[in-house]
Amino acid sequence: MRFNTKSSALLRCWGSRFWRSRRQQQCPLEGPFWSCFGGARPRPILDMSYSRHFLDFQGSSIPSSMKKLVVTKLNSNFREAVALRQDAPVPLPGDGDLLVRKRFIGINASDINYSAGRYDTSVKPPFDVGFEGIGDVVALGLSASARYTVGQAVAYMAPGSFAEYTVVPAKQAVLLPSVKPEFLTLMLSGATAYISLKELGELTEGKKVLVTAASGGTGQFAVQLSKKAKCHVIGTCSSDEKADFLKSIGCDHPINYKTENLGAVLRRDYPEGVDVVYESVGGKMFDLAVNSLATKGRLIVIGFISGYQNPTGLQPIKAEMLPAKLLKKSASIQGFFLNHYLSEYKMAMQHLLTMCESGELVCEVDLGDMSPEGKFTGLESVFRAIDYMYMGKNIGKIVVELPNSVNSKL
Repeated sequence: MRFNTKSSALLRCWGSRFWRSRRQQQCPLEGPFWSCFGGARPRPILDMSYSRHFLDFQGSSIPSSMKKLVVTKLNSNFREAVALRQDAPVPLPGDGDLLVRKRFIGINASDINYSAGRYDTSVKPPFDVGFEGIGDVVALGLSASARYTVGQAVAYMAPGSFAEYTVVPAKQAVLLPSVKPEFLTLMLSGATAYISLKELGELTEGKKVLVTAASGGTGQFAVQLSKKAKCHVIGTCSSDEKADFLKSIGCDHPINYKTENLGAVLRRDYPEGVDVVYESVGGKMFDLAVNSLATKGRLIVIGFISGYQNPTGLQPIKAEMLPAKLLKKSASIQGFFLNHYLSEYKMAMQHLLTMCESGELVCEVDLGDMSPEGKFTGLESVFRAIDYMYMGKNIGKIVVELPNSVNSKL
């Protein structure tokens, strides 16, 4: 019996030891072991539990254990909620899975919501944390090898990404031309901006669009995509450096709310209001955004970061007048949560990747080089990276680099 060389690095590396150990065993479904790879029944998940170590595509030993971050208690303080585990077992891919060795992981404001148990109240600690990653396929199951091979660069979006290795279902992976942190910015942040504005924004030429936290991970894409729709874009930010960045990506009117009165500027320069607000801050910023809506204006809520560190996850808003304000302007408010629009995800990613590769889209990455303790490297630095984000220091998407955990050649 012969296997295609693409079938699996695992099969090539295990070689004769695999067949010697299994030749006499019975297939768990029917007849001899050999019938597991043929016959009328579906091919089962390949059993890989016999081996604690195996080889990756570069001929290095994949360790039996790895580092990962685990939520040990529900808390809106990420440092109190999460612990670094040094000896977690490296997971084994099933028949339709990829084993990805992580090179970069993305930091998101909602990491705190997840560790506080706000997204799924039924989940109890301990559980893994982190939403997205990018890296190399180092092993894969037999069915997964029909579309993927070891050595390929892939990205994915799924809980549990704050780990050195992750098993990713092949159908959820996004094949990439290379492992670049810029591609990681698109997975959650870019896709959120693209799909929300496409589905809810109704952008047309000449519309006035206000983007809050405009220089952040997702705000940078909302600015650029709105400009591509030939809109006039206003962006809020908290420093002159961020204002300069916004100008560089096409923002027509950056407003540094630390040095300018945002409400006064909007009333003066946009007396008829703005047509679309892309809002991720919440609290007082949300109230100001509602007051700034034009007739038939639309406010898209993609988050409310100002309240995430509070026990409730919220900052108070002036909700008692909200119905009257919306009615007076025939305005609307709609929330956007990416998980509810996954049917649009692959299309969005294909478009975003094409724009990124062609240079049509700036994918700004903040690796922490300007942070007090330097670049975010290793899982230990995730805590610093989240603190850095909540201090409002980042320009673009915060990304943590994971050093290659494999250094021994056989």
